[in-house]
Amino acid sequence: MLFWHVPAPNEALLISGSKRRAGDAQFRIVTGHGCWVMPVKQKASVLSLSLREAEISEDCVTQQGIRLGVRAVAVFKVGDDQTSIANAARRFLAEQATMEELVGRIFAGHLRSIVGGLTVEQIIRERDRVAQEVKDGSHSEMEKLGIVVDALQIQEIADTSGYITNLAAPHAAAVASTARIAQAKADQEATEREQQAAALKAEYERDTAIKRAGFLAETEQYNARAAQAGPLSQARASQEVIEEQTALAQRQASLAAQRLEAEVRRPADAEAYRLRTLAEAQRDQVRYEADARAYTERTVAQARADANTALAVSLREGNQELIAANRTVENLPALAESAAEGLSGARLTVLNGSDGVNEIVSGIVGQALAILDSLKQGTGPPGTTPPPADGTGPLPRKVTNLKQEGAGSGAS
Repeated sequence: MLFWHVPAPNEALLISGSKRRAGDAQFRIVTGHGCWVMPVKQKASVLSLSLREAEISEDCVTQQGIRLGVRAVAVFKVGDDQTSIANAARRFLAEQATMEELVGRIFAGHLRSIVGGLTVEQIIRERDRVAQEVKDGSHSEMEKLGIVVDALQIQEIADTSGYITNLAAPHAAAVASTARIAQAKADQEATEREQQAAALKAEYERDTAIKRAGFLAETEQYNARAAQAGPLSQARASQEVIEEQTALAQRQASLAAQRLEAEVRRPADAEAYRLRTLAEAQRDQVRYEADARAYTERTVAQARADANTALAVSLREGNQELIAANRTVENLPALAESAAEGLSGARLTVLNGSDGVNEIVSGIVGQALAILDSLKQGTGPPGTTPPPADGTGPLPRKVTNLKQEGAGSGAS
């Protein structure tokens, strides 16, 4: 509206001609809200509260008499309180554009005075101290001007005489030497690391080549195995078939051997045993028959000798009963031979060998002799007592005498 004025947030509205005052000010200050301004009777002016910048570039002489070119920058603004606004309005309301230049000159004067009391080394090493002393030195003046300094920074210190350069030369040389040493060490370390990296790379390439060769060898080996798998499987199958055939042949051979054992060898052994047993039995029978004949012939010969002897004695003494007995004795070989032939044709089993045959022949001959004795006893002289039937009685005297004579003649 024409009569309603509202200041911006960074502005202060100054109303003059009003009866109301703010403190000692002869005008009213309005910030942050609007107000009515009566035309003709009142006048409204605007004071900027924005941030401002003043650049300072000044040649200063230090305590040592060395000329330095100092360049700084100051950041300031009109204070927000009523007093600062009133002070700034009285001084800068009509000349707000020259505020930076004026403030810069004030800071330049304080900067020259502060630098003049310091050495070059202090200025270089303690820039914050220089800036703070400049701010502190201009505080009262800035307060009177209604200005608040937010920051003051020294940006550059120029040495036209070369003092700073000479001052920095030893340090620069030391730094350069240290830098060269550091660079040499860095180069050496870089070279060593490059060599190590190259060695590691070569080792890695070698290991890679070895592994690649190993993988290739394994691949070729597996391929070879795969290529040989078919023939190997076929060979193993053939080997298994051969083994099964061999086992079958062995079982067939074993079966044939068992069949040969059962059908040929055992019957042959049984037949051989039977024939051997029959041959042995026949051999024993022949031997036993030969022994029986020999024993019979010996016995008959002995009986004939005894009969001849008895006959000779009987003829000499005239003993007629012995003549009859002699005839019986003469027939005794025929009887014994008949008995032997009967035994030879008989199928007898002799358990005790040749002794059994001898016993049989002895029994036959003994029976013949017993018959002869019975005949002798039955034909004895009249008046003599025949001997008992068991043959235990005494022999007739003539027979006894005959035997003794025969024994004596035999001995002579």
